[in-house]
Amino acid sequence: MTVPPAPRPVSGAGVPWFTGLLVTGFTAVVVATAVIAFGTQLARINAVLAVFLELVVVAGVAPTAWRFRRTPVWRWVVYGMGVGVLVGWIAAIAGAG
Repeated sequence: MTVPPAPRPVSGAGVPWFTGLLVTGFTAVVVATAVIAFGTQLARINAVLAVFLELVVVAGVAPTAWRFRRTPVWRWVVYGMGVGVLVGWIAAIAGAG
Protein backbone atom coordinates (compact mmCIF):
# COMPACT_ATOMS: atom_id res chain seq x y z
CA MET A 1 0.00 0.00 0.00
CA THR A 2 1.45 3.39 -1.00
CA VAL A 3 1.33 6.44 1.19
CA PRO A 4 -0.20 9.51 -0.45
CA PRO A 5 2.09 12.51 -0.73
CA ALA A 6 1.86 15.13 1.98
CA PRO A 7 -0.28 18.13 1.12
CA ARG A 8 1.55 21.24 0.02
CA PRO A 9 1.69 23.99 2.65
CA VAL A 10 -0.48 27.03 2.14
CA SER A 11 1.46 30.01 0.84
CA GLY A 12 2.49 32.26 3.71
CA ALA A 13 1.79 29.65 6.37
CA GLY A 14 4.49 29.37 8.96
CA VAL A 15 6.33 32.56 8.03
CA PRO A 16 8.57 33.50 10.98
CA TRP A 17 7.61 37.17 11.08
CA PHE A 18 9.18 38.06 14.43
CA THR A 19 12.51 36.43 13.68
CA GLY A 20 12.50 37.72 10.10
CA LEU A 21 11.81 41.30 11.11
CA LEU A 22 14.48 41.04 13.81
CA VAL A 23 17.02 39.90 11.19
CA THR A 24 15.86 42.67 8.86
CA GLY A 25 16.26 45.31 11.57
CA PHE A 26 19.71 44.08 12.59
CA THR A 27 20.88 43.97 8.99
CA ALA A 28 19.47 47.45 8.34
CA VAL A 29 21.37 48.90 11.31
CA VAL A 30 24.66 47.25 10.31
CA VAL A 31 24.36 48.28 6.64
CA ALA A 32 23.26 51.84 7.47
CA THR A 33 26.20 52.23 9.85
CA ALA A 34 28.60 50.93 7.20
CA VAL A 35 27.17 53.21 4.50
CA ILE A 36 27.33 56.26 6.77
CA ALA A 37 30.88 55.51 7.94
CA PHE A 38 32.13 54.75 4.44
CA GLY A 39 30.45 57.79 2.93
CA THR A 40 31.51 60.31 5.57
CA GLN A 41 35.12 59.22 5.54
CA LEU A 42 35.28 59.37 1.75
CA ALA A 43 33.51 62.73 1.74
CA ARG A 44 36.39 64.14 3.79
CA ILE A 45 38.65 63.37 0.85
CA ASN A 46 36.32 64.23 -2.02
CA ALA A 47 32.51 64.41 -2.05
CA VAL A 48 32.20 63.42 -5.70
CA LEU A 49 34.42 60.40 -5.10
CA ALA A 50 32.26 59.41 -2.12
CA VAL A 51 29.05 59.50 -4.14
CA PHE A 52 30.63 57.63 -7.04
CA LEU A 53 32.07 54.87 -4.87
CA GLU A 54 28.83 54.47 -2.90
CA LEU A 55 26.96 53.96 -6.16
CA VAL A 56 29.58 51.50 -7.43
CA VAL A 57 29.40 49.44 -4.23
CA VAL A 58 25.60 49.29 -4.25
CA ALA A 59 25.50 48.49 -7.97
CA GLY A 60 27.99 45.68 -7.39
CA VAL A 61 26.08 44.11 -4.51
CA ALA A 62 22.58 44.59 -5.94
CA PRO A 63 22.56 41.73 -8.51
CA THR A 64 23.66 39.16 -5.94
CA ALA A 65 21.19 40.44 -3.35
CA TRP A 66 18.40 40.40 -5.94
CA ARG A 67 19.00 36.68 -6.55
CA PHE A 68 18.75 35.93 -2.82
CA ARG A 69 15.37 37.66 -2.37
CA ARG A 70 13.45 34.43 -3.01
CA THR A 71 15.44 32.28 -0.55
CA PRO A 72 13.42 31.90 2.67
CA VAL A 73 16.07 33.02 5.18
CA TRP A 74 18.13 35.35 3.03
CA ARG A 75 15.13 37.41 1.90
CA TRP A 76 15.05 39.06 5.34
CA VAL A 77 18.72 40.00 4.99
CA VAL A 78 18.06 41.44 1.53
CA TYR A 79 15.17 43.56 2.86
CA GLY A 80 17.44 44.83 5.64
CA MET A 81 20.16 45.68 3.15
CA GLY A 82 17.73 47.73 1.08
CA VAL A 83 16.43 49.63 4.09
CA GLY A 84 19.94 50.12 5.45
CA VAL A 85 21.25 51.60 2.21
CA LEU A 86 18.33 54.01 1.96
CA VAL A 87 18.62 55.11 5.60
CA GLY A 88 22.39 55.44 5.27
CA TRP A 89 22.14 57.61 2.18
CA ILE A 90 19.48 59.81 3.76
CA ALA A 91 21.56 60.21 6.91
CA ALA A 92 24.71 60.95 4.92
CA ILE A 93 22.89 63.59 2.84
CA ALA A 94 21.36 65.13 5.96
CA GLY A 95 24.76 65.19 7.63
CA ALA A 96 26.38 66.85 4.61
CA GLY A 97 23.92 69.76 4.62
